[in-house]
Amino acid sequence: MAQGTVQVTHTGTSRWRRRTGEYASLTAALEAAADGDVLTVAPGTYRENLVLHRAVTLRGPEGSVGSVRIAPVDGVPLTVRASAVVQDLHVEGQDSAAPAVLIEDGAPELADLRIVTRSAAGIEVRGAARPSVRRCTVDNPAGVGIAVLEGAGGVFEECEIVSAGQSGVAVRDGAHPRLERCRIHHTSGAGLSVTGEGSGLEGVGCEVYEIKGSGIQVTARASAHLTDCTVHRTSSDGVTLDTDAVLTLADCDIHDIPENAVDLRSRSVLTLTRSTVRRFGRNGLSVWDPGTRVDANQCEIHDSTGDYPAVWVSDGATVILDSCRVHDVPDAIFVLDRGSRADVVDSDLTQVRNTAVSVSDGATAQLDDCRIREASTGAWFRDHGSGGTLNNCTIDAAQTGVIVTKGADPTIERCTVTSPAEAGFYVSAEGRGTFHSCRVTGSDGYGFHVMDGCRTTLTRCRTERCARGGYEFAEGGSHGDGQGTGPVVEGCTSDESGLRTPPPPPPTVVTATETAPGLLGGVPTQRAVVPTAVEVPTEPVRTSGAVLGELDALVGLDSVKREVRALTDMIEVGRRRLEAGLKAASVRRHLVFTGSPGTGKTTVARLYGEILASLGVLERGHLVEVSRVDLVGEHIGSTAIRTQEAFDRARGGVLFVDEAYALSPEDSGRDFGREAIDTLVKLMEDHRDAVVVIVAGYTREMERFLTVNPGVASRFSRTITFSDYEPGELLRIVDQQAEEHEYSLAEGTGDALLKYFTELPKGPAFGNGRTARQTFESMVERHAGRVAQLAEASTDDLTLLYPEDLPELP
Repeated sequence: MAQGTVQVTHTGTSRWRRRTGEYASLTAALEAAADGDVLTVAPGTYRENLVLHRAVTLRGPEGSVGSVRIAPVDGVPLTVRASAVVQDLHVEGQDSAAPAVLIEDGAPELADLRIVTRSAAGIEVRGAARPSVRRCTVDNPAGVGIAVLEGAGGVFEECEIVSAGQSGVAVRDGAHPRLERCRIHHTSGAGLSVTGEGSGLEGVGCEVYEIKGSGIQVTARASAHLTDCTVHRTSSDGVTLDTDAVLTLADCDIHDIPENAVDLRSRSVLTLTRSTVRRFGRNGLSVWDPGTRVDANQCEIHDSTGDYPAVWVSDGATVILDSCRVHDVPDAIFVLDRGSRADVVDSDLTQVRNTAVSVSDGATAQLDDCRIREASTGAWFRDHGSGGTLNNCTIDAAQTGVIVTKGADPTIERCTVTSPAEAGFYVSAEGRGTFHSCRVTGSDGYGFHVMDGCRTTLTRCRTERCARGGYEFAEGGSHGDGQGTGPVVEGCTSDESGLRTPPPPPPTVVTATETAPGLLGGVPTQRAVVPTAVEVPTEPVRTSGAVLGELDALVGLDSVKREVRALTDMIEVGRRRLEAGLKAASVRRHLVFTGSPGTGKTTVARLYGEILASLGVLERGHLVEVSRVDLVGEHIGSTAIRTQEAFDRARGGVLFVDEAYALSPEDSGRDFGREAIDTLVKLMEDHRDAVVVIVAGYTREMERFLTVNPGVASRFSRTITFSDYEPGELLRIVDQQAEEHEYSLAEGTGDALLKYFTELPKGPAFGNGRTARQTFESMVERHAGRVAQLAEASTDDLTLLYPEDLPELP
C-alpha cells in the first residue's frame, strides 16, 4: 500500500460483493465506506479533520504502531458519531478551543490511540455516546485529559493520562463513565473531577499521582465509587468533596499527600471501607459542616508527616469509625463545635504523640470497646458543653488517661486505664464528668485526681498500685452525702486504706524559685526536709521598711523604686482606712515588668512579694518563677495542668512569668501558649486575692503581648519599666561585688571600667547587671592568673584589681 493512501475493504452480506479499493485521502475513503467496512491507513501524516458517520473500522497498518498521524492545522482531528472501531492511530490537535477526539454518538470502540495535543480536551465524550476506550494514551498539557459531558457514559480500560493542563478526567452535566485500571498523572488540575447533579464516576484499579491539585474532586451533588484505587503525590488534598457530594472508597490507598488526605464539606458523604490513609501533611480526614459525614469501616490511618490531628471533625460534622486503626500520628481524633460528633467503635488508637481523642466547644464523642495505647492523653474533654461517652474502653501506657476541664461533662463507664505516667483520670478547672465502674492500675501518679471546684461523680471505681495514691481530691468533696462542691464518691475502692484528701500544710514551707514538675513530672522535691516530730520556728517576716531599705540599696532603678513605693503607700493607707472603718481604694496588685535582661526584674519581684506579705496582703510572699517551658506542655491538655500547678505553688505569694510574650508568639498557629494564657487569666479572676502575678519581658515584645491579649492587659494595674544601666551604675555594681568578695579597685581601675562599659556594645547579648557581674568574675580570673606567677604575694597583690585585669572588649 502506497504512502499516504487509504485501503478500504468493502464488506457486503455475500462473499462475492467483498472488494478492496484505495483512496488518496481519508475523507474520500470515509465517504466511500459503508457500515462494516474496514479502512486501513498507510503510514503518513494526514492533515484532515475526520468525521465517522458510519460503523466502520479505521485502523493503522499492522506492526507499525504510531506510524499514522492525524494532524490537521485546526479544528477537531477526529469526530465519531457512530458505533465505529478506531485503533492504532496517532492523533494530534492544535486547537485550544476544540477537543482532539470528539465522540458524540453510538457505542464506538477506540483502542491503542496515542493522543498528543494542545487542545481543550484530549478525548471528549458527549450526549448519548457510550464508547469503549482501551489502552489509549492522552498527553494534553493545555487542557483536560478526558472529558465526559452531557449525560454521556462509556468504559475506559487501561488508559493513561500522561499530562493534562487541567483535570485528568472531568465528568459533569450528568455524565457517568467507568474507569478500569487507568493511570492519571502529571495534571495541573484535579486528577479526577466529578461535578454536577446526576454526574457519577466508577473507578476500579486506577492510580492517580503527581497531581498539581487534588487527586480526586467530587462536588455539587455529584457521586463517585472507587474500588482498589490509589491516590498519591498530590500538591493539594488527596480527595476533596464539597456541596452534597457522595463518594465511596473501597480497598483504596491514599498516601504521600502534603495537605489533607481527605477533605469534605457542605453535607458531603464519604463511605470508606478497607482503605488506608497514610503519610499526610495535615489531616487524614478533615470533615466540616452540618450534614457532612464519614463512615469508615476496617480502615487504617497512620504515619502523619505534619503536626495536625489525623481526624478533624468540626462545625457540626459527623465521623463514624468502626473497626479502624489510627496510629503514629500527633493527635488521633479532634472533635470541635456544637453539633459535631465522632462515634468510634471497636477501634485502636495507638502511638499518638499528643491526644488520642479531644472534644471541645460543645462537641460530642462516643467510644465503645476501643483501645488506646501509648498516647500522651487518652481522651480530653475540654470545655463547657463538650461531652459524650467512653464505654468499655482501655487506655494503656498514656501520660494521662482521661482529662476533663472547664465544665465538660462526659460519661465514662467500665473503662480501664493501665500504667499512666501521671494520672488515670484528671479533672480540673470546674470540669465535671461521671465515672462508673472505672479502674486504674499501675499509675506512676494518682488514680483519680480531682481538683477544687469540680463536681465529679465516681461510683464503683477501683484503683490499684498507684504510686501517689488511688484518689486525690481537693477539699470540699463528699462521700455520697451530696454535700460540698467537690466530687461525689460512692462505692469506690482502692488497694490503699481509703480515699485521700490533701494533708494539712507542714509547719514551715521551704520554697524554691525553680519550677517543680507537679502532676506532669512526678513528685515535687523540696530544698529542705523538715522532721515531722520537730516544730521548726517560722522565719519572721521582715517589715516593709526593712524590705524597702534593701530595695533602696540596689544600684540605679530610681523610677522602679518610686513605682514600688507608690504602690506600697497605696496599700498601706488602704489598710489603715479599713481599720478606721473607711472605704479603701481598690488596688490591683498584678504588675507588668518590661526591660532588658539583667535589670533586676526578678530581684524586685521577690522584694515586692516580701513587702505585700509584711503588709498582710499576701500570706507568705514567696516567689515562684516560671517561663514558657514550665507552663506549656508537650501535648494537648498538659498546658492547663502545668499552669494550674504553677499557680497553686504560688498561692500566698508571687507568680513571676519571665518572657511572658513567648506564650503568644507572632506565628502562633497551633501553639499551646494560648491555653496557658487563658488558664492563667481564669485563675487570676477566680483567686484574685491568693496570688500576685507579674509578667515580665522585653519592652517591645511585652507591648505586643498585651495588645494581642486584651484579657491579660485588663488584669494588670500598671507597667513598670526597668531601664538599662548607665556605665556609672555598672561601675557601682562591680565595686559592690569587689567589696563583697574582699577585693579592691586599684587607682585607675575605676576610670578603666567606666571607659570599658561606655564602649561595650549594647546589643541583644548585653546583660546589664549580669554583664557587670560577669566582668568582675573575668577580672578575678585574670587577676588570679597574674598573681599565681609571683613567688611571694603581698596583701595588695592578692586584693587589688588593676586595669590590665579587664577582659577584652567583644
